[in-house]
Amino acid sequence: MTKEDARQRIAALSEELERHNYNYYILAKPTISDYEFDMKLEELARLEHEFPEFLSPSSPTQRVGGGITKEFQSVKHRYPMLSLSNSYSKEDIEDFIDRIKKGVDGEVEFCCELKFDGLSISLQYEDGILVRAVTRGDGAQGDDVTTNIKTIRTVPLKLHGDFPPFFEMRGEVVMPFESFDKLNEQRIEAGDDLFANPRNAAAGTLKLQDSKEVARRHLDNYCYYMMMDDLEQRYQTHYESLQAAKKWGFNISNYMCLCKSVEEIFDFINYWDQARHQLPFAIDGIVLKVNSYEQQQALGSTAKSPKWAIAYKFKAEEVETELQSVDFQVGRHGTITPVANLSPVLLAGTTVKRATLNNEDFIRQFDLHYGDTVTVVKGGEIIPKIIGVNFDKRQQGALPVEFTRVCPSCGTELIQNEGEAAWYCPNTQGCPPQVKGRIEHFISRKAMNIESLGEGKIELLYDEGLIKDVADLYALTYDKLFGLAKEIPILDENGIETGKTRKVSFKEKTAQNIIDALEKSKTVPFERVLFALGIRNVGEVVAKTIVAEYHDIDAIMQASVEDLSAINTVGGVIAQSVKAFFENPINQDIVKRLRAAGLQFAKVEAVESDKPQLLAGKTFVVSGVFTNYSRDGIKAAIESYGGKNASSISSKTDYVLAGDKMGPEKRKKAEALGVPIISEEDFQKMIGSAEKNNDSKEEAEQQLSLF
Repeated sequence: MTKEDARQRIAALSEELERHNYNYYILAKPTISDYEFDMKLEELARLEHEFPEFLSPSSPTQRVGGGITKEFQSVKHRYPMLSLSNSYSKEDIEDFIDRIKKGVDGEVEFCCELKFDGLSISLQYEDGILVRAVTRGDGAQGDDVTTNIKTIRTVPLKLHGDFPPFFEMRGEVVMPFESFDKLNEQRIEAGDDLFANPRNAAAGTLKLQDSKEVARRHLDNYCYYMMMDDLEQRYQTHYESLQAAKKWGFNISNYMCLCKSVEEIFDFINYWDQARHQLPFAIDGIVLKVNSYEQQQALGSTAKSPKWAIAYKFKAEEVETELQSVDFQVGRHGTITPVANLSPVLLAGTTVKRATLNNEDFIRQFDLHYGDTVTVVKGGEIIPKIIGVNFDKRQQGALPVEFTRVCPSCGTELIQNEGEAAWYCPNTQGCPPQVKGRIEHFISRKAMNIESLGEGKIELLYDEGLIKDVADLYALTYDKLFGLAKEIPILDENGIETGKTRKVSFKEKTAQNIIDALEKSKTVPFERVLFALGIRNVGEVVAKTIVAEYHDIDAIMQASVEDLSAINTVGGVIAQSVKAFFENPINQDIVKRLRAAGLQFAKVEAVESDKPQLLAGKTFVVSGVFTNYSRDGIKAAIESYGGKNASSISSKTDYVLAGDKMGPEKRKKAEALGVPIISEEDFQKMIGSAEKNNDSKEEAEQQLSLF
């Protein structure tokens, strides 16, 4: 086959496969079998492999994934992604409509749509090709997740029809219930933690580094708004623009309605409040938008939300079920939390078997008895909780739920601090859940970040007697770890044993990875070490605040409650917790052993670099992914040679240091301002010349002038 033959065949196959993809996923009217589609896709993939010069980013083969994203680039939104104001009653909607009618002239029409319960996304198209997909982030900027978005079959990679040269489509990435159920089944088999709901699963999936895994999870996407500079000149209404987008290949929901009165709007709301349970995906309300673009422009927006749109949130779904029993769980600080075991019931798309009971006061407030018929909702559509008891259904002779007075794990008598509702187990050093909980906190990502020790390995090491506190981790050796293995039960999303087990074992690579991760953790800065110690009431921010005031562990341990209380945002309760922690001889011993192991117990002050300061006075903006440096590493190198780092490009920027996948907006801005764009290789030449020749400042300036 000649190159020209290959080019023509690749183009024909790509066009045909995109048409079949549109027929199947958007129109739900397939015209060929799955087998025929797969055979054509395999042929296209083979040709693209043989003739890589004809591989297009919009090729249908790109939907299967395969790319690895080392770092998600932060991108500024061209049009801010605002959030919607929420309403919960008919009165709220009536007030909204009254405000709208006072702010515009003429009759007002509203487009009512489903409020998808997923992850917002902005899709950018240039000349009909998907060029970028960005998460909402903080509304001003988000993460570039283009590689992962391309795996979603309902996101068109290439449009057809009369589309504008550049525009954005806003949409919602969702995980259908079927995909969600299959994913959690797979995670049970693999022994992984389960996702609580489809929204969390969709968000977690979209930030995976491996796009092949993203493709396997079968996400979906629905688009609901178009954005471009001259939108109101091209279309008169929002509804009209969505119908046009549907013709170009976008997945636009068929479930929308144009309404002119409160009655019509609530007919739509009330219908979907019931019918939502028959949908294959989750929704949590209805969105109302002023249909006319001219009226939208007249109404404008606040800094947070458009004035022409509002979300009506459905009330949390309620179900009745039976309270079968109550378990008492022990937290890492010894707090005892009662948890209700329920007769399994379907609620908001998932099966609920457990619900939190908070504390003893909660049990008394509801006068809970075993066998009670209780009403359960999902708080924030996530955490199941009991909100009522049907006393008419209480069985005669039912026994009241009594709060335990001894620790369910170690049998120690519980204590209660004055003025607090919670009960605690005081056996901090001998109660297994507390010990394991503190160690799991210590190794967590935001603390010491010892990832290799997750997934049940702490439990195995504790049960084998190898660790009884966090300092014992640094006494582990390869020989102690290699060969350890144990079957542990798999828990479902409700914390209940599934009846299945998974094997946790330490093979050669696992054992070595743990030793390497422990060694690497010795470079974690002091504020994270302080947070990792697990002092009650000391979170990440408080730990940073304390370290900023007291630069080493000795100063903190010697500080009085009054001294600590005087630190801004700390206060008396936190100060008491810190003082009590370090007055405990056991904790003093743990700190001593951790310090001996080499952990950072002092704030590292900036030291004068011994590198030639040839970059002094120069400001760099770093963008992209690099081969020989991490982003933090290359920034550190800039500073060690006297340069400064900036987060955004301005006329004061001297160089933009560009790696792979540099943001195109940054490139455009740099070019517009005439800021030199240099590569990683250029940067290494800059600093390499200085190292090699020990250049003087004047010679260094000559070297820089080459760029």
